[in-house]
Formats: sequence, C-alpha cells, structure tokens
Amino acid sequence: MVRKYMIPVLALVGILFALWMLRQGSKPVIHAEPVADPPHVEFANRISGTGIVEASSRNISIGAHLPGIVARVHVKVGERVKAGSPLFSIDDRARLADLAVREARVREAEANLQDLRAQLQIAEKVKDPRAISTDDLNKRRFAAQAAEARLANAAAEVKAARVDIDLLTVRAPIAGDVLQVNIRPGEYAPSGVTAQPLILLGSLERLHVRADIDENDAWRFRQQAPAVAFVRGNPSFKTNLRFEYVEKYVIPKRSLTGESTERVDTRVMQVLYSFNRSDLSVYPGQLMDVYIEDRSAAPAAPNGSAEGAKKP
Repeated sequence: MVRKYMIPVLALVGILFALWMLRQGSKPVIHAEPVADPPHVEFANRISGTGIVEASSRNISIGAHLPGIVARVHVKVGERVKAGSPLFSIDDRARLADLAVREARVREAEANLQDLRAQLQIAEKVKDPRAISTDDLNKRRFAAQAAEARLANAAAEVKAARVDIDLLTVRAPIAGDVLQVNIRPGEYAPSGVTAQPLILLGSLERLHVRADIDENDAWRFRQQAPAVAFVRGNPSFKTNLRFEYVEKYVIPKRSLTGESTERVDTRVMQVLYSFNRSDLSVYPGQLMDVYIEDRSAAPAAPNGSAEGAKKP
C-alpha cells in the first residue's frame, strides 16, 4: 500500500520544489550598497594597488637577546624613546650569582699566580745547580705561564658574564615611538625572532606606505610618476605621496584586503612612498588605496611582428 502511493507523492514534492525555485529566481537581486563611495582619481590612466602604512624607520621588531623571566617593562604604547633607552629587563639574579662565582675564580687564579711567581723568583736566585736543576727551573716557569693563562681565561669569563647581564636590559636601537608592547612582568621572554614581537618600535614623524603593484602592471610603473593615497572608508581623506624607493624583487602577495574579488595567487612588486603624519590621521598597519599615474607608452612591437618585419 505504501509503495503504491510513494511515487506520486515524491513526484508532487518535486513539482512543488521546482515551482518554489522558479519563484525565488524571479525575485529581483538586491545589491548591497557600498560602504563608501569610490575615490575620485584625477589620473586618466593609472595603476592601483593596496598600501599598508609603516613607520618611516620601518617597523622594528624588538626581541630578547637572552631568554628569561621579564622583571620590568620600562615603556608604554605611544611613548617616545631615545636611542639606547631601556625597553624591558630580564630577571638577572641567576646571572649575578654566576658572575660572583666567576669573580671568585679570578681572585683564586690571581693568588695562585702570585704564589707561583714568588716560587719562581726564589728558584731563579739559587746559583748552585746542585740545589735546583735546570729541568725543575723550567717546570716552575711553565707553571707560572699556565697560571697566567688560567687567570686570563677567568677574567674573560667575568667579562662575558657582565656582557650577558648588560644584554638582559633590552634597549631601543633607534629613537622612535613604541607601537606595541606584547610582554608583561612575570612572563617568559624567549630569545631570538618570535612570531609576535615583544615590542614594536618605529618613527612616526614621517610615515611610509608600502604599495603592492601587481606583477602584470610592473612594466607600467615609473618612479617619478605622481601618486596619491586614500584612506579606506572615507575617500575625502587623501594625501599626495613622495616616492622613496622600489624593492626590485617580485614576491608573493602578503597584504590581503579580504575582498571577494581579490586575487591571492599573484606576485607583487613593492614600492615605498612617504608622507607627513600631519597631512593625514592614519596609523601604522592601516590599509590605504594607492593610485599611481600611468605615464608608460604602449609596448613596442616585437621584432618578429608584421610591422617589425617590414623593410624601408
């Protein structure tokens, strides 16, 4: 009985679903309004790219020279620091104890050397060869020389320990602004390069924009062409850019905007521009839309083309 009505029921459900799909497809497509109007660019021909704001000194990632527990953080975000100013300090108690042991070894080596030198002086004053042999005298001299070497080695270890203690206080390599502080007292600070810098430092007196130029547009780029940058979300905020330099090495694109039409499997040439911080209220890490005037001529016809093959 059930099988008798199963096929008609399924057919009816399929017809109803098809009618519902047709009705849905007939509805007008609602397009989302843009968050902001597109910027008005005066260049007739232009190259566009995404730019990320950086400090003029580049963003400097600060890490610890030696691993350990953070004892104190000396700076706050937004603070201006001078070159050589302390940024944070690692707990130095274990290092100070090790330094005390090494200094004690230096004093022991000094005392041993003084004793051997005194014995050598006494032996050298003996004139009777029957009282002390030449071989015994040479042994005393070699012992004094070895003691001198041990003293020098102990002194070098003390110097190295003091250098390590000095490195436990991480200092600013340049004068700049503290952009990030990602470490707190009591936390463990690893040495070397970390995924997230312990402190991010940069100079904000003048800002840079690192623009990504698609490799397909690289041949159109000219260094002295006018360029302008717009703040995302407000096209009325813009600033003229000054060319700084171009990194003449094409790399995979890293700065992603998150737009659905964005190409991610592409390579870009990075161009650095600068502008005064007072001209625009932006922050390092912020994305901007960069437009560069295209002053390039049409590409020349290859030698093997029909025109190139014509002879005068």
